[in-house]
Amino acid sequence: MDFPHLKIGDLVAKIPIIQGGMGVGISLSGLASAVAREGGIGVIAGAMIGMGEPDIGSNYREANIRALTNELRKAREKTGGILGVNIMVALTNFSDLVKTSIKEGADVIFAGAGLPLDLPSYLVDGAKTKLVPIISSARAATIICKKWLSKFDYLPDAFVVEGPKAGGHLGFKPEQLDDPEFSLEKTVPEVVEAVKEFESKAGRPIPVIAAGGVWDGADIYKFLKLGASGVQMGTRFVATHECDADIKFKESYVNAKEEDIQIIKSPVGLPGRAVMGSFLEDVRNGLKKPFKCPFHCISSCDYTKSPYCIALALVNAKKGLLKHGFAFAGANAHRVSSIVSVKELIESLRQGYIEAATAAGAA
Repeated sequence: MDFPHLKIGDLVAKIPIIQGGMGVGISLSGLASAVAREGGIGVIAGAMIGMGEPDIGSNYREANIRALTNELRKAREKTGGILGVNIMVALTNFSDLVKTSIKEGADVIFAGAGLPLDLPSYLVDGAKTKLVPIISSARAATIICKKWLSKFDYLPDAFVVEGPKAGGHLGFKPEQLDDPEFSLEKTVPEVVEAVKEFESKAGRPIPVIAAGGVWDGADIYKFLKLGASGVQMGTRFVATHECDADIKFKESYVNAKEEDIQIIKSPVGLPGRAVMGSFLEDVRNGLKKPFKCPFHCISSCDYTKSPYCIALALVNAKKGLLKHGFAFAGANAHRVSSIVSVKELIESLRQGYIEAATAAGAA
């Protein structure tokens, strides 16, 4: 029993795995194209994608548009597979990145960090880009479906349901992170049930993709049995040769102990999960001071009250400068023991899935 395909509208991924979009600069054309070549859905992260452009400080919007255009074109040169872009709703240049993704023919837009209530308004005639909100509850799925249906006569092409074990910014209150009521295992079936009435209205399936803490092939099998059509994985893909981050960023996962993976309070007003290091220790101890905001990149970030610029911290981390930044990571990052190729990782996930499916069939 091999991996089933993942179908999102007329897109068919040969394996039911989406590589999560990871900013800043962790998943760019290198990683995304490698995953797409193996039959999964590779995802470029839009957040601060223009960090390497010389005019990012003086010409923020244009620098990011240019960089996203270039990354999508580079990825497309490397693969004919399925490519997506992850765009945070909270970004001040959300609109620019959505328009650019559609113009460049991205196969999918994944939109989270807020409800993308107006996302279908960006679709133009002839656009084939699929729209996939990232949510944390069945209630959010219902709100989006009702809003899109009434305002745009359009329904999501799929949903990514992100649970509390995910890395990066989290759509939960701190006290909900360890509450079984909010676990991914509980939420996935709830979202599957919630979208059923809208599937009949759409006349097509609305696949639900499980994300946050998915570690191995057995996990993939478990979530598909719970009704998911696929999974999204981020942490596992950081520890690959093709990941666009510096080797020191990847090694921070390999070297992390379980107690190093902690919840932090982000300047953008959300809890986040990260690998603790000297930079975050200094933040906790009050040694970081407010700064002048160079980018105005996130609408919910009040830089006058923030002890550091999260954009600069994440850019530094991507470059391996971990004394001046930190690595976001999923709850299982401490389980990473080595850096492998994307091909090797997917093969190990496939074998684990087959073993789990075989064991379940024999039980």
